[in-house]
Amino acid sequence: MRVTQGMLNNNMLRNISQGYERMDKYMDQLSTGKKINRPSDDPVVAMRGVSHRSTLDKVEQYERNISEVHNWMDNSDEALNETGQALQRLRELTVQASNDTYDNNQLKNINEEVKQLTNHMKELANTKVNNKYIFNGTDTTQPRFKEDGTLNDAANISNAAVNIEVSDGIRLQANVNPENVFSQQLFDDLQELGNKLSDQNTAGADLDEYIGKIDEHFQGLVNERADLGARMNRVEMVEDRVSQQKVATTKLLSDNEDADIEEVIMNLKMQESVHRASLSAGARVIQPTLMDFLR
Repeated sequence: MRVTQGMLNNNMLRNISQGYERMDKYMDQLSTGKKINRPSDDPVVAMRGVSHRSTLDKVEQYERNISEVHNWMDNSDEALNETGQALQRLRELTVQASNDTYDNNQLKNINEEVKQLTNHMKELANTKVNNKYIFNGTDTTQPRFKEDGTLNDAANISNAAVNIEVSDGIRLQANVNPENVFSQQLFDDLQELGNKLSDQNTAGADLDEYIGKIDEHFQGLVNERADLGARMNRVEMVEDRVSQQKVATTKLLSDNEDADIEEVIMNLKMQESVHRASLSAGARVIQPTLMDFLR
């Protein structure tokens, strides 16, 4: 085959152009820190990257969900703690009132405190966090008690569990069962207690049964808080596992896409040397022109 000057020129230009492309690739890797900057660079790496990013997005969503669960549980636990303190105080007042040495005026004063504690517990039952009522089940837009302090209509009362997904296939209940803490029976009993304290004919022995009723409600609260505490411990364990998954997935994504900067710099330097050698060789291949003889 006869090799012409035009063939030499075209081959030289093609090789120089390819050298530019390789240098451009290494410079892109150096500036972005990534092995590939478009799917066509390496389809296999690109597809693995899509998979790892999808997994990482899910893990980050689980982290946000866990944060929401913590918010529900922490506020619920604080409200239950205050409710327990109120019930303990109500029991103390009832024990005092059951003493026959108290006169009607003293019983009236005790009743005033009972009313205030009852109202306080109703306010706790309407605890609102992030614009959601956390003690009305899944109907978080409705308060458990109306503004006048009476229990909301039956249609607006919900005791359903609020389940939030915190990991693949794992959904945890974020709320407590409000019926076990803020039931209608609790406030009915407190209303009856108040009526007894207001009745001048009430004897100390007439109040003994309410001590037992308050104890029953307090035990229900303790049981619900214990269940909440167990779920809070489990959330922390799930949170640790999700955090480990995030670290592992981030590492996989980095190993798959991040460029070895030292290797990229070395390849770029080598390509620059090859490029200079190509230009030098090309200068010798190209035939002299008339301009060269006119110098």
